[in-house]
Amino acid sequence: MTIANNKGFGSDQPLQLVQHIVKGELADGAEEVYAGRTPFATPKIDIGSLVWSRMEPCPAADVGITEILDILERTGEALRADIDGHIADALDRMTRACTLERRIVENLYDDLPAMFSDKAGITYMLKRELGSLEILDGWQREVLTNGKVIKVRAFPPRILHVLAGNVPMVAAGAIIKGALTKGVHLLKMPTNDLHTAPAILRTMARIIPGHPLLRSFTAVYWRGGDERVEGAICRPQYFDKIAAWGGERAITSIKKYAGPGLELITFDPKTSISLIGHEVFESAETLEEAAELAAIDISNFDQSACVCSRFIFIEGSVNDVDRFCAALHGNMLKERRYTAAKCAPVPSALREEIEAFAMLEPDYRVWGRYDGSGIVVRSDEPVEFHPDGKIVNVVRVARLADAVRHASVATSTAGVYPFVRKVELRDRLANAGAQRIVNLGMAMSFGTGAPHDGFYAMQRYMKWISDEGEP
Repeated sequence: MTIANNKGFGSDQPLQLVQHIVKGELADGAEEVYAGRTPFATPKIDIGSLVWSRMEPCPAADVGITEILDILERTGEALRADIDGHIADALDRMTRACTLERRIVENLYDDLPAMFSDKAGITYMLKRELGSLEILDGWQREVLTNGKVIKVRAFPPRILHVLAGNVPMVAAGAIIKGALTKGVHLLKMPTNDLHTAPAILRTMARIIPGHPLLRSFTAVYWRGGDERVEGAICRPQYFDKIAAWGGERAITSIKKYAGPGLELITFDPKTSISLIGHEVFESAETLEEAAELAAIDISNFDQSACVCSRFIFIEGSVNDVDRFCAALHGNMLKERRYTAAKCAPVPSALREEIEAFAMLEPDYRVWGRYDGSGIVVRSDEPVEFHPDGKIVNVVRVARLADAVRHASVATSTAGVYPFVRKVELRDRLANAGAQRIVNLGMAMSFGTGAPHDGFYAMQRYMKWISDEGEP
């Protein structure tokens, strides 16, 4: 839906109308108007409606986890059917707001239902992270080594989620994990995905209207850093935790509110790397295999995800590494499920910097064009610019162990080839700060129940309460 904009952007320029969900109920309105790539309007925020009173239990506190798993599964089915068109509408709107081509956005939305319907995976995650399903439903008796008797419950939390919007899976994941906690959840939507969360919650409302689980969610937008909103609600009397996704600016803006009684859980901005051993040059087949796998890890979502590799460290002579770079560039030109054959052209300032490297052969060499189809820069030390938009820096090293010094706490994923060499590198990479070591080509192959950013999210989301001593 669009509305006429007569608040300073030109009367003939339409505004996108953003809907809010407040405690499970749809909120319409266009009182707040925001400029940007796609101007939009939202309902006016009632600060009091964004919080739940601590004098009352969370609405879903006594809903059984088995019922919640069934609701999530039914939600997945409803998302796939999309009878009311909420998901189709959100897809269309996100296509206009993000830089990914429509085909990729369609593939992303096609994947959402399976996230909700994966009952086996979700059950495994809960048992892996929390120990059991029963600990969500009530107090579980334990006897400590000193004989002391305690009862423990993973108690429903109150969480403010600051969402990122590079892919719709972030909103979907927050809703799934939020439902499993039985707590209350305020979802602050990002400007580049203002529609996925409301679309999912409206779809859920079709199958469980008025249900306590639905009343546990609010999804709204305010401008990040707005003291009028954040200063009023980011308090321990309202929330136990802030779960924040996004870039450095978003994390820095919200972290000032963390303190006693209000824990900050951050999914920080990160980058990723690849490490390729000399074995890649054993045959034409191994060279092509590694080049294909490396291209996959570089190119997903036009290299916008934190798991996308930006630097490849490789053992070999200059001539051998150049052969790899040529094969890598050829594979970067391919269209894949989450990869466009071309993304946005290289910005002029970055183009000038890369062109300067091209003049410094043999120390540097460049493959590719500046039209967004992909560029490879070979060097003996990592370049100082940030490779982005299907640009990768291939760095020649004498030993893969030498590349470990380039890993840090900002390293999300390290892909390794050949796969057997992970064993010699994984402890060193983890010690340097890397949080995930994978076979090359598997950067996007997440599994439900695996750690994220070096911790288990569900374990940190819950409030772990103990009742000590026999009654």
